[in-house]
Amino acid sequence: MPVSESDLIDALVAVTDPMLGREIGRLAMFRSGTVAGDRGHCLVAVPAEDYPNRSELAALLNSAGQSIGLAGVDVEFSVFSEDEQRALRIQLIGDPAATAGSHVGHGHAEGREIPFSDPGSKTRILLIASGKGGVGKSSVTTNLAVALAAAGKRTAVIDADVWGFSIPRMLGVEHPPVAIDQMLVPAEANGVRCISMGFFANEDQPVIWRGPMLHKALEQFLTDVFWDEPDYLLIDLPPGTGDISLSISKFLPRAEVLVVTTPQPAAQKVAQRAAFMAEKVNLLVRGVIENMSWFTGDDGKRYEIFGAGGGQDLAERLDVPLVGRIPLVTELREGGDTGAPVTVVDPDSEAAMTFVEMARVIDEELQSTRRYHPELKLI
Repeated sequence: MPVSESDLIDALVAVTDPMLGREIGRLAMFRSGTVAGDRGHCLVAVPAEDYPNRSELAALLNSAGQSIGLAGVDVEFSVFSEDEQRALRIQLIGDPAATAGSHVGHGHAEGREIPFSDPGSKTRILLIASGKGGVGKSSVTTNLAVALAAAGKRTAVIDADVWGFSIPRMLGVEHPPVAIDQMLVPAEANGVRCISMGFFANEDQPVIWRGPMLHKALEQFLTDVFWDEPDYLLIDLPPGTGDISLSISKFLPRAEVLVVTTPQPAAQKVAQRAAFMAEKVNLLVRGVIENMSWFTGDDGKRYEIFGAGGGQDLAERLDVPLVGRIPLVTELREGGDTGAPVTVVDPDSEAAMTFVEMARVIDEELQSTRRYHPELKLI
């Protein structure tokens, strides 16, 4: 029985856009479809000129056509108009021009709601914090995010270290975020979506901002980006206890803190300051991660280059679990430099398996004990 035009259209409008995660029919991306012999043809509009997933979307449309008996589908692309971009942005995140307190959407106007702060949000927010730099906090964030994504969790990262941004490089991002009207669609690599100051400043360009500018940038990362309610949002905090950490406590009161330290006593003494700061602003400290715990030599022996026991001692001081101890391996450092996370390039390695286990512990054993009641409205 020949494939009809309506059969083709029904199959194609149900294809999910790989960037926005919605059916292209719902996104008004599908424009037309025709059948000639054993082949189909369709016109699809992409939301932006720099849309990075054309080939992937074309392959999905071709497969959809083949699934109903066609030899294939020839795909032609056009681009949304400005009005269509605006309508799509309003559909996905709302209207940032709406008045404060409106339910229309999540814009960055003063007083607007941040979606993750809603008690009904299903997203767990993990703040990866450290008292000092140089402890591998960003590599921990990157590989933990990849491990969560590999476990089937929809995972995203905000690189909030505006002075030392490094997540895009470590994650292996190849394309910048896509702008649709006043909305950004995060870049994605290895199953993890991310946004970072690194997309808006050159790597050798210093970011010289005072607190209010940092506050506003972070707010826009939370409100003007189409995050689409991931299971986990990891936030790579700058070292210390400064303005960004204070802003986070205001924006995301449901956030949970994981403190990264190295084994030596000097490092864990500094790391505990970040934990104490979190407690002072009523953020929940969930656990400690010890990085650079040991190096395994060619002789198979473990060498504790930076000492031992700092992570366990800090966990006991804070009365939280030691979530994991990560070995010191060259592949972990090299992966950060080349955008090849060890959890991807060597998933059976000791370091990668440590991240896999930490992801399991966080997901299964460290569920928040706080209870939120969205039905209660405080005026």
